[in-house]
Amino acid sequence: METSLSNSYFIDFDSEIVRKTASNIVKEAIDPKEKAIKLFYWTRDEIKYDAHSLSSMRKRYKASAIIEKGQGWCVQKAVVLTALARAVDIPARLHFADIQNHQTPEKLKEKMGTNIFLYHGYTDLYIDGKWIKATPAFNKELCDKFGYKTVEFDGIHDAILPSTTLSGEKYVEYLKDRGTNHKLPFKEIFSAFYEYYPVKN
Repeated sequence: METSLSNSYFIDFDSEIVRKTASNIVKEAIDPKEKAIKLFYWTRDEIKYDAHSLSSMRKRYKASAIIEKGQGWCVQKAVVLTALARAVDIPARLHFADIQNHQTPEKLKEKMGTNIFLYHGYTDLYIDGKWIKATPAFNKELCDKFGYKTVEFDGIHDAILPSTTLSGEKYVEYLKDRGTNHKLPFKEIFSAFYEYYPVKN
């Protein structure tokens, strides 16, 4: 568990803003499950999802920088939740999967050339003796706007993106599990992006 509680360049939970944020969120909570639930919902809703936050600048993937900015895409939000959890002594790690989002906005789909997202990021939290998936990507405001189901987290069951929308249309399909990492595999992710996605001026 040592690596799941360690500080790193991206998961910089020793930074003042991460520690203060985590402390303010959990407040008087003592139970790890209660802490994890509070951290999940804060990350889901207070760090607004922004697909256009994608950047190849390393500093933009530090948990402290993302919290300060208040927005990010799935990988950045997973980094934040992982850092916040470690700040309150909950073992946490990053988890990645390739997904197909059947509800991808046409403008974004055209820009990417596909509706397949490599290295969709979320967090695994170690609670009560087991690893539990927690996906804080899409904030409630965004989900309400587009008719998506929000991801809910109870600290017991895996919380992943749903397969259908509120109206029953196809939503997210998990294609490939890329496994877990205790640190952000920044070079690996962007090497895959540069190879897979078209570069448009």
